[in-house]
Amino acid sequence: MINYIGELAALGAAFLWSFSPFVFTLAARRIGTIQLNVTRLFVAGIFLFLTIAIAGIKISITWTQFYFLVMSGFIGLVLGDTFLFKSFKEIGPRITMLIMSLNPAFAAIISYLWLKENLSIFGIIGIAVTISGIMLVILEKEANGSNKNKIVFTSLIYAILATLGQGIGLIFAKLAFMEGEINSILATFVRIISSAVIFLALTLLTGRFKNPFKLFENDRKSFGLVILGSILGPFLGVTLSLVSINYTEVGIAATLMATPPIIMLPVSALFFKEKLSWKSVIGAVIAVGGVAILFLR
Repeated sequence: MINYIGELAALGAAFLWSFSPFVFTLAARRIGTIQLNVTRLFVAGIFLFLTIAIAGIKISITWTQFYFLVMSGFIGLVLGDTFLFKSFKEIGPRITMLIMSLNPAFAAIISYLWLKENLSIFGIIGIAVTISGIMLVILEKEANGSNKNKIVFTSLIYAILATLGQGIGLIFAKLAFMEGEINSILATFVRIISSAVIFLALTLLTGRFKNPFKLFENDRKSFGLVILGSILGPFLGVTLSLVSINYTEVGIAATLMATPPIIMLPVSALFFKEKLSWKSVIGAVIAVGGVAILFLR
C-alpha cells in the first residue's frame, strides 16, 4: 500500500473535488464567481497557515522552489481557472469538461518532453482507458440536458488554455519537489497564498472585488459554504494533489485526479435524484478499469 501513496493521494483529491463543485456552485450563485474565487483561496491559505503553525512544520524552502510554486499557482490557479470559468460561460460544462479530460494526456506529454518521465505500457493503456471512460460519462451526462451553447473557435481556445494551465501548473509544482525535499502542506500554502495575492491585486485593479466583511455579515450562509468548499478543495484537495505528484508521475497523477466526473455520478443520484443511464454506468466501469490498470503499471 505504501508503494501507492501518490496514486491514493490523487484519488483522495479527486474524491474531495467531486463534492466541492456542488458547494461552490451554491456559493457562486449567491456571491458571484470572482468573489468566490478570491475568497476561497484566502480562506484555504488561512487554514494552511494554522496547520503549519499547529503542526510545527519547519519553514524550509529554497528561492528556486518558491519561484516554481508561485509560477505553479499563477499558471494553474489564476490563469487556468480564469480560462476554465470563461469556457464554462461560453460553451457550457459538457464541451469544457470533455476538453479538460485531455489534461492527463497533456500532462504526460509535457512531463515526457520536459521532465523526461517515462510511462510503462500499463501506464499508457491506463491513461487511455480512463480518459475514454471519462469522455463517455461526460458526453452522456450532458446529452439529456438543456445546454444549447454554440461552439465557437475562441471558446474552444479558452478550454484548451484552461487544460494547459492546469497541466503546466502541475509541472512547475513537480519541479519544486525535484529541486529538493519540501513539505507538501508548506508547498500548498505557498502555491495558494501567492495565487490569492495575485488574484486579489487583479480584481482590485478591475474593481470586481467587494469588501468580504460587509458581504458575509449579511450573508452568513454564503460564508459557511465558502469555508466548507475551501476545506474540501483548495485546502485538502490541493494538498493531496501535491502529495500525489511528489510520489508518482505527473501523467498518472493527473489522470486519477481527472475522475471527479465519474465520482460525482452517485452523488448526483443520491442528493440530486438524477437518473443514471446505462452509458453512464458503463463509462464509470471503464474509468475504474483504467485506474486499476494504472495500479498494475
